[in-house]
Amino acid sequence: MGVFTGKTAASREAKVAGERSLLLGIGISSVGIGMYIPFSLVFFHHVTGLSLTLVGLVMTVTGLAGLAFMPLAGTAVDRHGAKKVNLVLYGIRALGFALYPFADSLPAFAAVALVTALADRSFGVVQQSLIGEVALGAARDRLQASTRALQNAGMGAGALLVSGVLALWGTGGFTYTAWGNALAFALAGLLVSRVRAVRTVATAAAGQPSAGYRTVLRDRPFLGLTAANFLTALGYSALSVLFPLYLSTWLTAPDSLTGAAFTVNTVLCAGIGVLIAGRVRRSGARRTRSAALGALLFAAAFTGQIVLGTLRPGQSVTLVALLAIVVVYTLGELVHSPSGGALSVSAAPEAVRGRYLATYQLSYSLAGALAPSLFTALLAVDGRLPWAVLAVAALGAALALLRLERHLPAEAVHAEPPAVVKAAGAPVTAPAPATAAV
Repeated sequence: MGVFTGKTAASREAKVAGERSLLLGIGISSVGIGMYIPFSLVFFHHVTGLSLTLVGLVMTVTGLAGLAFMPLAGTAVDRHGAKKVNLVLYGIRALGFALYPFADSLPAFAAVALVTALADRSFGVVQQSLIGEVALGAARDRLQASTRALQNAGMGAGALLVSGVLALWGTGGFTYTAWGNALAFALAGLLVSRVRAVRTVATAAAGQPSAGYRTVLRDRPFLGLTAANFLTALGYSALSVLFPLYLSTWLTAPDSLTGAAFTVNTVLCAGIGVLIAGRVRRSGARRTRSAALGALLFAAAFTGQIVLGTLRPGQSVTLVALLAIVVVYTLGELVHSPSGGALSVSAAPEAVRGRYLATYQLSYSLAGALAPSLFTALLAVDGRLPWAVLAVAALGAALALLRLERHLPAEAVHAEPPAVVKAAGAPVTAPAPATAAV
């Protein structure tokens, strides 16, 4: 009879070589990101001196070009390894932000923005691949949770830091911020250089020729996993895109509630993200099921918005209800993100992991690109309609994850491989890892 041994001391205590350096680098780079993301249009307008219209146009075009570059980044990871590509991307981002203050013409800004956007858009693919390259088993789930917590904390700290810089030096402080970003990315790259990859047979053969993206397109379970993540990824866009519009147009609530909601979400992600992920991991839950639970919590939060939008109570009740809904939403994020991320990394064969994760990350990028037009169109019909669509999408994602469970590799579904008890009193051994379904 097969049993799951997800609570072994070895799996709980296993550490990644250079883990502290990796996480510190992620935290430092997140501070840099937080220093410009909240003010992106204004940031580049003041740094370059170009009009907001031109800045917006360049950012849109280079952002789309960055999406098209993601598959090439996946190929680069498979040929050269995630660590090397990660260091190159950190170097490009550092150089780009160091040059922004000197890019005071449209061609110069477009050139620097294009190269930087290619690195920015591809970084998620490479970072996920790096986690798969340096960690195995439950360590991947732990790193996923720690990474997300540090990213939230770092971005919050960066936003506070740039606020102080602007208070001291005014808009001229944006130039110092750009150079601060360059320094942050350079330091992060130096720290990540200390991380060591796990050596396996597949890792050693990573540079050999492979079937490329044809392998990914033939892997129907992984494509199903990617499609399920697209449905959940729409929900990840809700807090930043739909929530502010819904507050102002349908609930006619004060805009300050948007800031309160973001604060609650950021504090919870940074403060209890690792704790929640650790509880889920130690419970021995299958990654498919914990990711499905996160999607169900999303659906519950979206349903709560429908109820709130129907009742439209007084302002004080609305405030309490909205914050409660944000808490449920954030719990869904904290449960889904580590399990979903580790599931995608572990379901990808090592020799073509970069290509697999480039395909998977497109689900986030496409959802983020579609969300603004989709939400505004639905909101124009009825304020509750976008939440209903999101709730159905989240339920569909949960159901898809459960149905895919038996088609995905065992080492992807379980944080630790299921062990087989040969006989009463006999030692417990783990079977060889299953190959990915194609």
